Amino acid sequence: MDTEDLGLFGPGSVTWKVHEEPILIVAGLRSLYLQALHPRAMAGVAQNSNYRSDAWGRLVRTANYVATTIYGTTAEAEAAGRRLRTLHARMRATDPFTGEEFRVDDPDLLRWVHVTEVESFVSTARRAGLALRDDEVDGYYTEQRRAAALVGLDPADVPGTAAEVAAYYRDVRPQLRMTREAAETAVFLTAPPIPWKLSLPVRLGLTLGPPRWAYLGVAGTALGLLPPWALRLYGGLGLPTTAMSADLGVRALRLALAAVPRRYREGPLQQAAKERAARLAAA
Repeated sequence: MDTEDLGLFGPGSVTWKVHEEPILIVAGLRSLYLQALHPRAMAGVAQNSNYRSDAWGRLVRTANYVATTIYGTTAEAEAAGRRLRTLHARMRATDPFTGEEFRVDDPDLLRWVHVTEVESFVSTARRAGLALRDDEVDGYYTEQRRAAALVGLDPADVPGTAAEVAAYYRDVRPQLRMTREAAETAVFLTAPPIPWKLSLPVRLGLTLGPPRWAYLGVAGTALGLLPPWALRLYGGLGLPTTAMSADLGVRALRLALAAVPRRYREGPLQQAAKERAARLAAA
């Protein structure tokens, strides 16, 4: 029964421990900066997505998908995966360098998106101050193979430990580069249109109102959290001081978010999952 189904992970998982952290909003942005460095992945997004005209709608849909895989019932997570696989199966894109047409659901591209996402989640949470042992980090990557299966990947082909993720990044780095589309996407991610309810200062001519300054701070932190090799591709130096500043920023932001009442920090799927877990524990 759904009332007794704790989904793919559950309250004893490392996944629930990591995704309890509202700081993962920064991790999501970090993963997008990383993903943009893969020319084919970036081409697939640019040629099949309306992210520029519906940036916040796309963000909400992505967040809902992740929340469903983490906190939804097994049936809800599997249904979300089926919808995503059906959508991706119809999509094609053209390689910006070779002109070759390719499928958006190519396993290499799906693996890149998956690894950058989960690595961003767990590394950001850890750098923000979440206490995670090395074996818990490995456990998170292993658990997230279940999420990889939902998008159509063979779990055996997906890195399942921190060492395997590091090896994967070393293998894929020769394919990464700063393309025109990557640069345009990075600029867009750093200064996207502000939702209309927050845009009054802009309409009054104050183009750098409080919402814009707040978002710029989050975007700057997300960029600073990138691996040094990714920062260098973006034209930065990847200095230790950059990482130190990002660590201080993300820790401060985590403390600020912790002060927000829980009812505002947790979405309905997370709340429902906790209620199911509490009922089972009481039973």
